[in-house]
Amino acid sequence: MRHRRLSLLAVLAAALIASAPAHALQIEEASIADIQAAYRSGELSTRQVVEMYLARIEAYDKQGPYLNSIINLNPKALEEADRIDAAFKASGKLKGPLHGIPVLVKDVIDADDMPNTSGFQGWKHWMPKRDATLVAKIKAAGGIILGKASTSEFTNGGGDNINSVLPGFARNPYNTAFATGGSSGGTGASIAASFATVGIGTDTGGSVRMPAAHNALAGMRPTVGLVSRDGIQPNNSVRDTAGPMARNVTDMALLLDAIAGIDPTDAATLRAKGHIAKTYTAVLKKDALKGARLGVLRQIFTAKNTDPRILANFEKTLAELKAAGAVIVDPFAVPEIETLPRAPQTSARRKDDMNRYLAAHPGIPYPSMEAIAASKLAHPLHQVRLEADAAAGPVATDQETIKGLEVEEAYRVAFTKAMNAGKIDAVVFPTWAQLPVVNGDRNTQLMTEEANPKGGVTGLGSSLTFVGSTLQWPALSVPSGYLGQGLPVGLQILGRAWDDAKIVGYAYAYEQATRYRRPPASVPALGPVVARD
Repeated sequence: MRHRRLSLLAVLAAALIASAPAHALQIEEASIADIQAAYRSGELSTRQVVEMYLARIEAYDKQGPYLNSIINLNPKALEEADRIDAAFKASGKLKGPLHGIPVLVKDVIDADDMPNTSGFQGWKHWMPKRDATLVAKIKAAGGIILGKASTSEFTNGGGDNINSVLPGFARNPYNTAFATGGSSGGTGASIAASFATVGIGTDTGGSVRMPAAHNALAGMRPTVGLVSRDGIQPNNSVRDTAGPMARNVTDMALLLDAIAGIDPTDAATLRAKGHIAKTYTAVLKKDALKGARLGVLRQIFTAKNTDPRILANFEKTLAELKAAGAVIVDPFAVPEIETLPRAPQTSARRKDDMNRYLAAHPGIPYPSMEAIAASKLAHPLHQVRLEADAAAGPVATDQETIKGLEVEEAYRVAFTKAMNAGKIDAVVFPTWAQLPVVNGDRNTQLMTEEANPKGGVTGLGSSLTFVGSTLQWPALSVPSGYLGQGLPVGLQILGRAWDDAKIVGYAYAYEQATRYRRPPASVPALGPVVARD
């Protein structure tokens, strides 16, 4: 009912656009700076911008290419836009750095006036009573939460985004036969399709970086603790973080500015004291790569686990980085990771984290891991895992969890030692070892980290994002080309803890030198008239 009501709202928005004169600003691929320049000049109002995005969603999300990237829209989006416009008219000043900027957030993040489903049909109608901290920060900066983007159920995604009962799978706008990547695939597809200006995903094992790569976006996993996790359905509280996703690095940095900060409700953010940049835009310099020593971690992407097209493309990427001024240290090796196992995401940790989240939300249906598992409402692919989570014992005494923490610390020690010895500023490698899989095809998909958590670095698998997740250090993906049937791929840049600003600068310099981002053909500009049935 809610989505149908918003669908009618979008039709009205499209009709208003169709009857209005054409604007100089084309909303497709528009940046934060583009939109705010139109506000300052009086060319556009916030309401008009929201209407433009609603019209694109109406035209392309549930019809046409049927991207299926959005679960719910904000019923008060236009009302919020009007308030922002009225305040701007009265003061002549922008409310904040995200003034009038529509944002889509992954549907695992609490936002007032919309359900938070986590892709689970048992929470289809459940409404949280307050905003997550990062949502409140976006609103305080002048942003508008336009809606909720689809997600793999309970963030259990990886090489695809098909494993949720509630939304179904999202489609890659660059080729709708293929997956968006999980678990933030809805955010990835919707921002790539210009359904909003910027978006928020969450990343435990790669769920921001991989859909960013699959959808030609800049997407970042910040150092754990830089962004509050309050009000976000958890997966692993040691590794979990939210992260910005955008069509360009500048907008990604501006969104990170808005959401970074210490939050008393999330103890991990206390570690960020003294590490938060005044603005992450200060590092956006075209020569940021000049003299940067980048280590190539070939141990994790080999001919055994990586598509040969990705291997060949990465050699081109290295040449581009070198041409931009970087010093390429190739290979860069961390000997210890050859023998260290993958640190698992354990059932005990998931159960403990989820039950704490559920306890903080009185009235939520199925208010425990046991109740969720017993409901049998989850996707069949996840039912066994949910039952294992429900049966898990205390996290404090779980030997698998304890061993995993030891492995993660060993990773940090090993990487710090190797990076110091080689005077390495950042580590580089492809974002993902394989191209997006065909939607719905689970038979030919290569094993992922989720399927083979103890596979080691030389085993068959697509995940190259596990390194940053294991370290809990900052890592991002930036577009680095298109392969196969027009499918995007990404360069992954990994930094030390709290080197978030440094790797943002490197990504910007690479982006400016290569300019790989291009809009997907499946969702063209609507023009002054929107075709409707």
